[in-house]
Amino acid sequence: MAEIILKNITKEYENGFQAVKNVSLDIKDNEFVILVGPSGCGKSTTLRMIAGLEDISDGDLFIDGERMNDVAPQHRDIAMVFQNYALYPHMSVYQNIAYSLKIKKIPKSEIDQRVHEVAKSLGLEELLDRKPGQLSGGQKQRVAMGRAIIRHPKAFLMDEPLSNLDAKLRGQMRVEIADLYQRLNTTFIYVTHDQTEAMTLGTKIVVMKDGEIQQIDNPTNLFSYPVNKFVAGFIGTPTMNFFEAECAEENGLVVLKTVAGRIVMNDAKAAKLREGGWIGKKVTGGIRPEHVILSQDGENTVFSGKVNVFELLGSNAIIYVETEAGMIVMNTSQVQVYEHGDKIALSVIADKVHVFDPETERTVTN
Repeated sequence: MAEIILKNITKEYENGFQAVKNVSLDIKDNEFVILVGPSGCGKSTTLRMIAGLEDISDGDLFIDGERMNDVAPQHRDIAMVFQNYALYPHMSVYQNIAYSLKIKKIPKSEIDQRVHEVAKSLGLEELLDRKPGQLSGGQKQRVAMGRAIIRHPKAFLMDEPLSNLDAKLRGQMRVEIADLYQRLNTTFIYVTHDQTEAMTLGTKIVVMKDGEIQQIDNPTNLFSYPVNKFVAGFIGTPTMNFFEAECAEENGLVVLKTVAGRIVMNDAKAAKLREGGWIGKKVTGGIRPEHVILSQDGENTVFSGKVNVFELLGSNAIIYVETEAGMIVMNTSQVQVYEHGDKIALSVIADKVHVFDPETERTVTN
């Protein structure tokens, strides 16, 4: 168990490129923290600095109150699970799991007991005599986790551990990792570019872009209250719809005027738009596909256009509509089959509309 604190951490390479820029993060004991963002955002570099696999150019790293900048990786009492598993191909599953205890000269009887306990918890008991080359991707990942678990480290660091697995197996492994976290009751730091993994696993999510932290929050708040357009667009599948609009006041109501219609803002958002001086100005609107609905009459139409792609997913459908405002995506459980080119009119759930500053891209209505 460990509390890990990053204070103004920066990673700059010899060519001057800054992969991580002034990152500060407080990871409390027993938290499951997800570092998420697109490729090249600095999340893996941040994890590797915590592990000691990358030098820290500036700032301070503390684990349980002790400064770790110059402490060797093997002395930080943390375990890392890599994307490529990093198993020893010439060793059996048993030997791979036991290796860290063997080099610490733990008694053989204790090693044997702990290996079998870990193997049982991960469903590896029947595989202990096999070599990694005889295992599936999911089995290799469980061996890699077993090798980390057996050390009883203060924290687990996981770098894209599921990215090499197929979709079905990723779903199964997400459940196993969540269960493992509950059973081990220790600190997890997990890197992924997959926002589905982030939203389903993390108790705290750190969204990164270009080496900087954009937002730190729980999954619910990230989805409902993004601080900027990047977070709003990165979190959620399908991604949030963005559209140009003009903020106006009509008959005492604050509205967003789109190419095809208007959206009446609720009192709270109207007040923020008035206070922010947005009346009469251009803004960027945002609405999630789940909050786009079919227009029941001409008066509440916000977008209109033609169906571009219709995806039937069983209990719901995703409809891509080419409108005057650009492509608008609707995710609906009211399944009605559409053909390419069908005309369609769309409305939105007004309370779920987000408004962004078109220049800074910061949210102005949260």
